[in-house]
Amino acid sequence: MSEDRIYSCDDHLDIFSVPSDLWTARLPAKFRDRGPRIEERNGQPLWWVGDQIIGMSGSMEGVPTALDRVDGLENAGFRPSDPVLRMQDMERDGIWSSIVYGPAALIRFPIDEREHLIAVLRAWNDWAAEEFNSYLPDRLCALPFLPATSPEDAVAELERCASLGHRGAILSPFEADVRDPAWDRLWAAAAASGLPLSFHIGGGTRIDPRRRGWHIAGFAAVAPLQLDEPLAVMVFSGALERHPALRLVLAESGIGWLPYFVARMDATFEKHCRHDGAIRTRPSELFRRQVYATFEEEPFGPELIPLLGPENFMWACDYPHPDSTWPHSRQAIEHALGKLPPEDVRKITGENCRQLYRLP
Repeated sequence: MSEDRIYSCDDHLDIFSVPSDLWTARLPAKFRDRGPRIEERNGQPLWWVGDQIIGMSGSMEGVPTALDRVDGLENAGFRPSDPVLRMQDMERDGIWSSIVYGPAALIRFPIDEREHLIAVLRAWNDWAAEEFNSYLPDRLCALPFLPATSPEDAVAELERCASLGHRGAILSPFEADVRDPAWDRLWAAAAASGLPLSFHIGGGTRIDPRRRGWHIAGFAAVAPLQLDEPLAVMVFSGALERHPALRLVLAESGIGWLPYFVARMDATFEKHCRHDGAIRTRPSELFRRQVYATFEEEPFGPELIPLLGPENFMWACDYPHPDSTWPHSRQAIEHALGKLPPEDVRKITGENCRQLYRLP
């Protein structure tokens, strides 16, 4: 592979790496005792919300991460949240810019009170803009989370995050009922702001990875495919057609199922979209115009990517997760995508991400 800059469009900052004072320093006083907060149990610092544990702090005991591959890393547990150390890791791997998904991408905060949940998400969004991205705003891009409490709440937070300089935003399609026409106001606001919206894997299945054992493998196998229904909703409800400037990212969807699914949507369009109010644009056209899918290592990538086109796929390192390509991403890219034309590889590993998030 050449020395073109590579951009990772889906990296992570999980709950175990979150600075221990992120929420206690930023939440209104009335919510601090309910969390998220850290309390110890049997000498292990844990993240709590109310009376529920949502994760460890400072380690992932028993679960390996990519950071275990390099001995002697400074502050390894919190390293992903320290922008200075994180940049060192990006430089070690030859990554120019990183799009970062925070803890709410993979866990659900067990908070039923609307005001409390919004305050928790706002605290993350503020920290991401003010203390993480600000270190090198052209290279670090931790995305904000939008509340699924209502379309009005999501729009208000999207507009606030745009004013903070965020380059995109995340909405969980497993918490927000994106079938509801009321969410159209968010699609319109996102299109107007120019911020792409991400749907990240993590729901839509009855296999619970918290039960460990075989459940973790089962969940990991099916999780990417759970984005099929949100994608079908955004296509057939007309959300994408009505808002051609809206850009949708299917985060960690992988590639494999998408050519089949897009072709099936086209076939469904021919059979079932002749009535008044149905979409008039072929799903494959909407996909090519407005949808991006992220992947890490895809064994059939060179065969499958041309079926939909290289413009719609973005490579990810997935740092610091166990299946990350870090710290050997260039070798992994060459192995996975080396059969593609160099210009396609440049798009998939850099240009698509750079242009979508308006990185210089």
